[in-house]
Amino acid sequence: MHATPDDLFRRFDELGIRVRVHEHDPVFTVEEAKHLRGILPGGHCKNLFRRGKKGEPWLIVCDEDRKVDLKALAARTGAGRFSFGSPERLWETLGVKPGSVTPFALINDRSNQVSVVLDAAMMEHDPLNYHPLVNTMTCAIARDDLVKFIEACGHKPQIMDLDQTV
Repeated sequence: MHATPDDLFRRFDELGIRVRVHEHDPVFTVEEAKHLRGILPGGHCKNLFRRGKKGEPWLIVCDEDRKVDLKALAARTGAGRFSFGSPERLWETLGVKPGSVTPFALINDRSNQVSVVLDAAMMEHDPLNYHPLVNTMTCAIARDDLVKFIEACGHKPQIMDLDQTV
């Protein structure tokens, strides 16, 4: 059974993490979400769910306008190459649907199979904004609390400068 937003909020409480929640109409893409910028201060992000060469899942979290050289990043991380993770694999691994991908979905990766890359430039923003497992809400979280949450889910995020090449 996958976690719900209420489960996620309870986990935040257990960890002493405070978030600000903003409800809105569903948004499926970064472009659709841009109308929220005046309402939600901080860094706005996109989340890329990918598979490595051996089929292992990766979550790449970066600034919403970041252009990511996936070939160079795959080489730097040792993933070999990246391909798209299917909606079915996304659901099985992180318990979310396309349009709701978020680092908060790591709550559902109980076997710790997902490798996580956080964009160093994104981590300069405070707060950071992500969907809480559904695309009808956005949560603002302090950057240090984001790392605390990811680590509490059993993951060690790699914070990388995504502008660097191999």
